[in-house]
Amino acid sequence: MFVSSGNANILIDAGMAGKSIEKALSDIGQNPAKLDGIFVTHEHSDHVKGVGVLSRKYNVPVYANELTWKAMQSIIGNVKEHNIRFINEGHVTIKDLDILSYKIPHDAVAPQGYAIYNGNKKVSIATDLGHYSEEVRKNIEDADVVLLESNHDVEMLKFGPYPYTLKRRVLSDVGHLSNEDCGKAIANLIDGTRRKRVILGHLSETNNYPELAYQTVVNILKENKIDLTKDVGLTVARRDMPSNYVEF
Repeated sequence: MFVSSGNANILIDAGMAGKSIEKALSDIGQNPAKLDGIFVTHEHSDHVKGVGVLSRKYNVPVYANELTWKAMQSIIGNVKEHNIRFINEGHVTIKDLDILSYKIPHDAVAPQGYAIYNGNKKVSIATDLGHYSEEVRKNIEDADVVLLESNHDVEMLKFGPYPYTLKRRVLSDVGHLSNEDCGKAIANLIDGTRRKRVILGHLSETNNYPELAYQTVVNILKENKIDLTKDVGLTVARRDMPSNYVEF
């Protein structure tokens, strides 16, 4: 996810090949040479594949906690020492962005989400969640924009091609958040005081599709009497192309 204040530019994770990320940034009018940092949530390859390439090519600092750094070094390759940065359940400031890390429930060594502040504006990223924890809730409830995982449809997963052990992992408390649980989490967030922008992210290529994720969440919000024009703006992050800017 690319986040910019207009002054500072950061990526949360870089799970595609470096060239694919370069193209995606170019498609939205952004220059990867102007990145001020890459913040890593956890060491799984679909989140770090392009981290090392971008850091080496554009001299970009990479932020992660110490355990994640140790776990991902063999995947991302060498990174210049001055670009190895640590963020351990705390915050760092880059120009006019303040980035706070917090724990998330996932089966990685020390996974974390990020809350990004710019003045009185806040963006929160919570993806790869086995469940909607209290820690996650506290860090996304007052955000203006939230990227929240809507990984799979439970029935598609249960009857799909994944081996049994992988199905159990995805459905566990340290696996991934289903469409239904995502919808319930969003319903929990809406308090009627202001409109939230929510992006459904990290959709499974095998056990989900954008229209299903969107409609499942919409149905749950309607069941909870949430106004889809006044209370929440809902979009879906695509796997195969950059999403439209969310400006606020």
